[in-house]
Amino acid sequence: MTARVDAHHHLWDLAVRDQPWLAGAAMAPIRRSFGLEDLGPEAAAAEVTATVVVQSVADVGETEELLDLARSAPLVSGVVGYVDLAAPDVGEQLDRLRGRPSGAWLVGVRSLVQDEPDPVWLVRPAVIAGLREVARRGLVYDLLIRPGQLDAAVAAVTRVPEGRYVVDHLAKPAVAAGGWEPWASGLAALAVSGHVSAKLSGLVTEADWGTWSTGDLRPYVEHAVAVFGPDRLLFGSDWPVCTLAAPYGRVVGTTEELLRDLSTTERAAVMGGTAAEVYGLAGRVAP
Repeated sequence: MTARVDAHHHLWDLAVRDQPWLAGAAMAPIRRSFGLEDLGPEAAAAEVTATVVVQSVADVGETEELLDLARSAPLVSGVVGYVDLAAPDVGEQLDRLRGRPSGAWLVGVRSLVQDEPDPVWLVRPAVIAGLREVARRGLVYDLLIRPGQLDAAVAAVTRVPEGRYVVDHLAKPAVAAGGWEPWASGLAALAVSGHVSAKLSGLVTEADWGTWSTGDLRPYVEHAVAVFGPDRLLFGSDWPVCTLAAPYGRVVGTTEELLRDLSTTERAAVMGGTAAEVYGLAGRVAP
């Protein structure tokens, strides 16, 4: 039996570190601390036995804390952390994280590319050099991008083909508005690179939070299945951000419904097997 892995969630303690992106009325429902004591029961009810926790602020200190937490928490099998990818010492930053007693839990890194005003930030020479340092250490790079940044992502992964990449939230299609292009073509172009996978995550918060239905998400998930194939797709809840639009259990159940037409083997890949392989979670994921 393949373990069920939630390949994308967050944890934060506002008493330790501010999360500036939580400002504004829309974020009020999640403007509090979220810990494993909150996630654990939700994951257990959904039969999720392993997770990957992902950074939420541009702060290496947060990554250090998440690594130390993962070391002591059986549920968390890996951490996608933060380093300053464009910094000249990015290799040293990565080595310091990996050198911690909890450094083995670092499985990938992520930059907040979606917030970069430069649409081609990913192909800046310093960023390409940083991607090479990430790849050199066998780590995954999570691509947190919007549709307008897909062309730059294609160029970046083409220039650093030795890397492994995971597209977060399917590059955030405009579900609420029914948007399709340039997202669909851009995602298909990115999927041409066999070393790129993608997460079925974060879609409920790209839809209308109050009225979304499974049917609203279906075209986007079907397109992702068509261009990536089930063996390069990963389920992620994006908890607790997802709770703005749906509770954890509904997110899991909706994903299962959207994958209903796949074979048992294909569903198992999306719901856990691909994450275990891509992030190198072998030995930490219990069936």
